[in-house]
This record gives sequence, structure tokens and C-alpha cells, in this order.
Amino acid sequence: MSGPDLKGVNLLEANLRRTVLLDSALTGAHLTGADLEHANLANAVLHHANLKGVKLWGASLRGADLRGVIGMSEQQIRAVARVDERTRF
Repeated sequence: MSGPDLKGVNLLEANLRRTVLLDSALTGAHLTGADLEHANLANAVLHHANLKGVKLWGASLRGADLRGVIGMSEQQIRAVARVDERTRF
């Protein structure tokens, strides 16, 4: 993991639009209401992150680990974000 370690951080309603967080560790992060539209979260680890109300339109979650995320279903994520065969739900 070469990106920032943001495990457990509180990013409630943060504006992270178009932010690049490649290879980031966001395990257990509180992202409720955050704006991640068009953000690049490729290969990020989001185990048990709270995604309730998060704006993910156009975000890249290619290769991201989304196991155990709270607040959004796999179908909701697939409907708005870019995922691939490496994305884990």
C-alpha cells in the first residue's frame, strides 16, 4: 500500500471531489455525506467504511476492496461508480 493511511478518519461531508487517493487505506473511515464524485480510489481499501449518503458518481473504484462497507449496497455502487473485475465486494 503506497497511498495515504486514512484508517478510521472522520471525513463526514468532506469535499473530496476529483481527489486522487490511489492505494489508500480507508478501513473504518467515516465518509457519511462526503462528495467523492470523480475521485480516483483505485486499489483503495475501504473495509467497513461508512458510505451512507456518499456521492460516488463517476468515481473510480477499480481494484478497490469494498468488503463490509456500510450504507451502500454493491448494486448502488455499481450504478454510479466505475468498477472492474478486481473490485471486491
